[in-house]
Amino acid sequence: MEEQIKPLPEAMEKFILQWGDLGGQWGVNRSVSQIHAYLYLLDKPVTAEDIAKTLDMARSNVSNSIKELLSWNLIYRVPIKGDRRDHFLAEGDVWEIAMRISEGRKTRELDPALSTLKECIEEARSDKGVDDVALARLQAMHDFTQNINNWYDQVHKMSPGTRDKLMKMGAKVLSFIPGLK
Repeated sequence: MEEQIKPLPEAMEKFILQWGDLGGQWGVNRSVSQIHAYLYLLDKPVTAEDIAKTLDMARSNVSNSIKELLSWNLIYRVPIKGDRRDHFLAEGDVWEIAMRISEGRKTRELDPALSTLKECIEEARSDKGVDDVALARLQAMHDFTQNINNWYDQVHKMSPGTRDKLMKMGAKVLSFIPGLK
């Protein structure tokens, strides 16, 4: 007899659906985001079959989504004694999730953008067809992107306690910048 999966509480269902929608807006597959949200809310590991049944998804979709989540280090396999199936659990620390996502996005998006901008600036400097405005704008985009990269590196190196304090300070941090009121 097949085990019945009980329906999720309404608050969990709502969060899972909303996280899926947000993922879609951020360029992440909706199923990947929904599975991540579901696993994030759990306190015990579950199988891909359990995920598929609970979220009413195709097993192949769940498998592909799990591979994606594993590649981002947002979930991990948990061995269960006496059970040969893979069980999965999500990282539960919000800061750690944010750091892993930002690290992945930096690697996939920011680093290649910086490299391309650097190449474009070098080529633009030696190309008489590129006017000063275009070169200045390429340089401005590079400088902005480099500053974001530097900020990422600084925040990534902070201890969790320091990051929490910085976030709680919010705009009050501006009081430490000379000349600002």
